[in-house]
Amino acid sequence: MHRQRGGAGFAVATALLFAVPLLCGQAPRAGVTAAEVLSAMERVADWQIAHPSAHSPTDWTQAAGNTGFMALAGISGNGRYREAMLAAGEASHWQLGPRLYHADDHCVGQTYAELFMAYREPRMIAALKSCFDGVMAKPSGVESLDFGQPGEKATERWSWCDALFMGPPAWARLYAATGDLRYLDFATRNWWITTDYLYDRQEHLYFRDSTYFERREANGRKVFWSRGNGWVIAGLVRVLQILPSTSPERARFERLFTEMAESVLKCQQPDGLWRASLLDPGDYPMRETSGSGFFTYGLAWGVNQGLLGRPRFEPAVRRAWAALAECVAADGKLTHVQPIGADPKKFSEDATEVYGVGAFLLAGSEVYRLAATGVGHGVLARIEVSNPGAFRSCETVEVDPRPFEPSEHLAVMDGVSSRILDTQAYASEPGGRADHLLFQVDLGPGETRSYIVLDSAACLPAAPRPLLKTYARQVPERFNDIAWESDRIAHRTYSQDLITGEGTISSGIDVWAKRTRALVIDEWYRRKNYHEDDGDGLDDYEVGRSRGCGGLGVWRDGRLYPSRNFRSARIITTGPVRSEFVLTYDAVDAGGRKVSETKRVRIDAGSNMSRVEATLSSDDPSPIEVAIGIAQRADPAGIVTRDGDAGWMTYWQPADRDRGSIACAVALASGAIREFSAEDASVPAVPADRRLVPHSEGLPPVGNALAIATAEVGRPLAYYLGAGWSKSGDFPDSASWNRYVAGFLERQRTPLKVSVVPGG
Repeated sequence: MHRQRGGAGFAVATALLFAVPLLCGQAPRAGVTAAEVLSAMERVADWQIAHPSAHSPTDWTQAAGNTGFMALAGISGNGRYREAMLAAGEASHWQLGPRLYHADDHCVGQTYAELFMAYREPRMIAALKSCFDGVMAKPSGVESLDFGQPGEKATERWSWCDALFMGPPAWARLYAATGDLRYLDFATRNWWITTDYLYDRQEHLYFRDSTYFERREANGRKVFWSRGNGWVIAGLVRVLQILPSTSPERARFERLFTEMAESVLKCQQPDGLWRASLLDPGDYPMRETSGSGFFTYGLAWGVNQGLLGRPRFEPAVRRAWAALAECVAADGKLTHVQPIGADPKKFSEDATEVYGVGAFLLAGSEVYRLAATGVGHGVLARIEVSNPGAFRSCETVEVDPRPFEPSEHLAVMDGVSSRILDTQAYASEPGGRADHLLFQVDLGPGETRSYIVLDSAACLPAAPRPLLKTYARQVPERFNDIAWESDRIAHRTYSQDLITGEGTISSGIDVWAKRTRALVIDEWYRRKNYHEDDGDGLDDYEVGRSRGCGGLGVWRDGRLYPSRNFRSARIITTGPVRSEFVLTYDAVDAGGRKVSETKRVRIDAGSNMSRVEATLSSDDPSPIEVAIGIAQRADPAGIVTRDGDAGWMTYWQPADRDRGSIACAVALASGAIREFSAEDASVPAVPADRRLVPHSEGLPPVGNALAIATAEVGRPLAYYLGAGWSKSGDFPDSASWNRYVAGFLERQRTPLKVSVVPGG
């Protein structure tokens, strides 16, 4: 707890206090609400934002404060706390501190990784990944954890207990962001090296560092600092939040946590707080809120997770929160925070530091969860999600919310924190009751995680606004196009208005290539000249009368009969997790057989692929051969890859000037493709002088690569279409695109296992 190095404060956030002040040491009144807890947190955070720290944004003090701000951002309906964290990341260019091996300089990576998990912007973790890859490639040559080594060599290892909050949670979060198990293995392996050295197995507490092994307090007891052990128990929580249920280390970490919690509980003072020295509180009479905040966070988390017995630990948590709240001034300033390097026996009562604010906000987040989930009618269901396959990120979980009562105001809370997930509920048919509840998860191989469905109107004061990662809109300002996108890619296709407006007849699928995770459709239509890259991507894909990227047509006697432009469109939902719409087409004469088509299209956040359900109608009830196509360019450098057994086909478009390559894919949801065809007569010949000369939209199509399948009349044929771009940073070559498509299909065919238990 008693840090001897480092800076002070942070530049971003803090505020607290119950609506009715509580006296220090007084038991909190029964039924403290989530709204009261959130109000207290926001007041403390707002004070901190108004009084920023002077230290570097990558300093450990700031980084510890950030962890609390991220916890607040996960439950507050006010977006300013997340925005403050984004601004801090941008201001530091997502860099870590300057010392390669020092855990203090890694701590800010926890926030970068958490923001990445929200936005999936690679730049947010680029420096973090580079640093940790460098540490693993060239480990520190320091072997001993003896803190008495000359200079600061010992700090190249996790040789002091505070480091267990600074370092391991950042490594664990980089694993969660990337699926690379090496980062988690590094965190757990080095955690136990430090624990074997600093953990006292009689007292179940950590020495600050090796220089404290022989020190004794005035009462003869060993010296265990409150904040130091607070760092550890909070670090334990933040590792356990990430550590998969399947990890062989899981039980060992949980044992350590429960052992420490028992010792911490015994050290709590009658007023609800902990003193600077855990085993000699009489010699350290001052209240101290940073260590107390971390202990409250840890104990509340343990109660919420069922690791700590509620009858013994919940009253202690409530006493602690009441005492912390009493240490918030009328203007929202958190007081009684022991400064860095100060005499732990005597410091100003109104002293504050941003790391203390971080501890307070972390504590509040778990007390908030305790209050929200403790309201009996607020918990509607518990959902357990298991991953039968490889590591998955941005995977959509879909359940039917109709058994929940009520189901009009739904929120999904993360199972291991208080964070409210981006959630979407919608009805399949107009005017119907919501029959889809969506949220997204990240799961390791074989891992199982749990989530709580809440009636937000009953138990949440104000859930965060979800991040919008998908969008669909009919565009009246441009011939009623239908355009849709995820945070990875965008598409559009054309209405009959385009025929009269420009003379273009096409039911092909256009591709808008993005290099940003932001939504672009509205902005690009506004600026109109989206055939030039302004830094976020461009439309460099000409469809013409080709199938574009995933258009469909009837295949008869070796000829393709595509629909004309769609007649009508209906948006079913557009939201944070999924956008979905329906298109209807007029009947076409397919070699003497009249066939009409309806398409239901959806795209999910985090995906380059759209799911299409094409339903064909005909007076003839016999099956219909269809072809799903990808436009080809004349340049022989284009690469077509086919896997008929797995049911997919891709095309890596030749590089177009300095605009990179567009990658396209089509795949059957059901599996094998019956056959392939090279091209068809529905794409008019392109004059020789245009075949290799791009105009505003890149190289024109000269044919289609086709995947042939059989559709039953009146029954949906499900397939996927998708696209990527070599300049997005996601797909540098055709092999990476093919791996993505194959992996996507594998996930669809080995879906997550979801079980729902209604009620609290």
